Amino acid sequence: MLRGLRPMTLTYKDDSITFDMPGCYCNDCDEGIHSGKDMKVSDRMLNHLKARSEGLLEPGDIRHIRKKLGLSQKTAGLLIGGGPRAFQKYESGDMLPSRAVSSALVLLDHAPESLMVLKRRQEAVKAPASAPAYSPESF
Repeated sequence: MLRGLRPMTLTYKDDSITFDMPGCYCNDCDEGIHSGKDMKVSDRMLNHLKARSEGLLEPGDIRHIRKKLGLSQKTAGLLIGGGPRAFQKYESGDMLPSRAVSSALVLLDHAPESLMVLKRRQEAVKAPASAPAYSPESF
């Protein structure tokens, strides 16, 4: 068996994607053995395909919008959703964003000034218990 790349095609719904799959391949029978690291490549490609098929933002688009907004991955996860490590996973392709996160990013991409609404809301959540609760009128 030799380490190398072989084309692999994944299909999801009516869409498919072909990519180079790393692994150890037999020259005689074309069988392959894939490590966990190898499988991560196919998992990410499947997530890419699902995002494309479902109309969700893809990793590069998520990264572009987050950087345009001037947010770290951690801050984006806390303000927009998913938690402190979510954007690391979205941008690497390890995890698909929810439709809500994807939609919020599309809206923020078109109206970046709206980020202030999320920041003020986050500040209100962090405020002491004696502070007034969130109300739409305060934004």
